[in-house]
Amino acid sequence: MKHPTILDVAHEAGVSKSLVSLVIRGSDRVSASSRRTVLEAADKLGYRPNAAARTMVRQRSYVIGVLVSNLHNPFFADVIDGIDMTATDAGYRSILTTGNRVAERERLAVGTLLEMRVDGLILVSPAFHKDFAIEVSRSVPTVVIGKATRAASVDSVTNDDRRGAAIVVDHLVELGHSRIAHIDGGAGAGSQPRRTGYKRSMRSHGLETEIRSVPGGFTEEGGSTGMQNLLAKGPPPTAVFVANDLAAIGVLKVLRSEGLSVPGDISLVGYDNTAMAASHRLGLTTVDQPRHDMGRTATGLIVSRIDQESTPASHVVLSPKLVVRESTAPPYSLTYPSQRSRQ
Repeated sequence: MKHPTILDVAHEAGVSKSLVSLVIRGSDRVSASSRRTVLEAADKLGYRPNAAARTMVRQRSYVIGVLVSNLHNPFFADVIDGIDMTATDAGYRSILTTGNRVAERERLAVGTLLEMRVDGLILVSPAFHKDFAIEVSRSVPTVVIGKATRAASVDSVTNDDRRGAAIVVDHLVELGHSRIAHIDGGAGAGSQPRRTGYKRSMRSHGLETEIRSVPGGFTEEGGSTGMQNLLAKGPPPTAVFVANDLAAIGVLKVLRSEGLSVPGDISLVGYDNTAMAASHRLGLTTVDQPRHDMGRTATGLIVSRIDQESTPASHVVLSPKLVVRESTAPPYSLTYPSQRSRQ
């Protein structure tokens, strides 16, 4: 099927090609009646401006490329909402891609975005090494969300994950827990500072001998594996801090399969405060990351850098807060398996 061209629009409207071009570019040198005639002709023919040609003329695409680590994690949906709303308000469109948590696939996806001549890149919790982000920033303005970087050419927006982990431990200790375990996020962005924050806070409460941190991941499967490992070795914890809400779902499934209740036998805390954490069926105590703010802030930084490429990099750290729900309570003294929960 042949797509209508600017010449077809000019013929239909009975005007010159140059006049159609002025209308498409939004020039104020066109009268209202001529603009209406051209737009009506374009609408009748189903004409859409060629994005590549428009980019060459303007030297700008007004498109921001967004790489997301994992489309299955609801945390990212809220970040994307913040990106898209702010981009639209600034006159930009956003285009989304993913590498499904595989570093090499993410690099290929970024390459595709660069081939599309995006004006800027927002990398949301990428799996690849920060050196690749620095390399990319030499070609196009780049912002990283959820992964700390101090690079002079890459802006970043992160949550204070060490503080987030610390307020979880503080909350559980205040409830009377001492056997507090942590299932980490594996190699995922934010995993290491959350693990560090957990260990530091345990030590600050005099609970160094109770530190139990096991490998997991930012997926249901990662949470399930971590919880199975905790139950297989030694006495079970009375509370578990999981690297994110999605992994906490996996933990909950394992506990239920073992006949253990939350919070009756084991208190459970997630991270992110996604919509599912607030559902009445889950009622998960969790750390709230300001997801929309992270997306909005990153987009504001990228638009500013597009306009003023020589500005110094900004590294914004947002503050988390604890949202207490039904999944945490004072501990019960129990031996495994819990006689109380199996009666």
